[in-house]
Order: sequence, then structure tokens, then C-alpha cells
Amino acid sequence: MKVLGRHLIAEYTGCAPAILNDASYVEESLLEAVRQSGATIVRSVFHHYAPQGVSGVVVIAESHMSVHTWPEYGYAAVDFFTCGQAVDPYRANACLAEKLGCRQAIVSEIKRGIPSETDEVISHKPIALTVPSTGTLG
Repeated sequence: MKVLGRHLIAEYTGCAPAILNDASYVEESLLEAVRQSGATIVRSVFHHYAPQGVSGVVVIAESHMSVHTWPEYGYAAVDFFTCGQAVDPYRANACLAEKLGCRQAIVSEIKRGIPSETDEVISHKPIALTVPSTGTLG
């Protein structure tokens, strides 16, 4: 594979239900995790569900980080998708797991990129690409 990025998938269990149901706290925690990773924040969007739970995404210049919580189970599903070599998704994971009071985190890493017979890390955005505008869709 010609690797463009890393995608960490994390399962957090044993988290405090009140923390997982506080949209403002979850958002600030993920933003801090993004900062700790060295990523560049573009925008964040978070939503609190009724009666409980939070989903949110932080779009970063290097891809995205997201969280989805189930307070009733003390569980959070988390993604840290980063491109390039400058961002450390494991630092984001450590920070967020601590902030959410996670007792156990199971983390899997998936390499993201172009299928290939050789394994190599390729440069993220090595050249400027001009894509012609097609106007509206349809």
C-alpha cells in the first residue's frame, strides 16, 4: 500500500456517563486532543441527542477526528484519521481517553492509502493540483 494516512479506531469503555452526556465537555476534550496531536483545527460540529449521547467531529487540515458516545453504557466510539507524518494520532487518543475517564481503550490502526504491491509512505499533497470546475452537479 502507498500509505497516505493512519486511521485509529478506538473503543472506550468504563467512561463516566455524566461526562459522555456533556456535549460542551466532550467537544472541548476532543479539541484538546486534536491540539495535543499537533493537528490543525478547521472546524468542529457537535450534537447532543435526546435523551442522551453526543456525536461530534473535528475537521482538521490533516483529515478528521470524531467521537460518538453512549452514556447509558459508559461507551464511546472514536476515530482519529490523520494524513501526513506531522500529526500523532496516538497522542490524541491518550489525551481523549484520559479526559473521558476511560477505564479501557481498545485501539486498532488501519493504514489508509492507495493499494499497491509495495509498501511505502507517500507524501501527502506533494504538488498543487488544479481541478477544473464543472459548475453545478447534474
